[in-house]
Amino acid sequence: MRLQSEARRTGQPFKTLVNELLRSGLAQRRSAPRVERFQVEAHNFGGLRPGVSLDSIGGLLEHLDGPEHR
Repeated sequence: MRLQSEARRTGQPFKTLVNELLRSGLAQRRSAPRVERFQVEAHNFGGLRPGVSLDSIGGLLEHLDGPEHR
């Protein structure tokens, strides 16, 4: 709808207007600075302690904070 009104306003054929806008958008995209991809680095914190399980968040909180963690 906006393209049709812009074509009428400028007197350009609809197809010409669409092609110009596509070329302009692609040119801007090519000239935009590349953003580096964010990566998470893994760290070894020495492994788990005996008796600590990561399968239960409630159990882990109880182990770390004691039975009154709630």
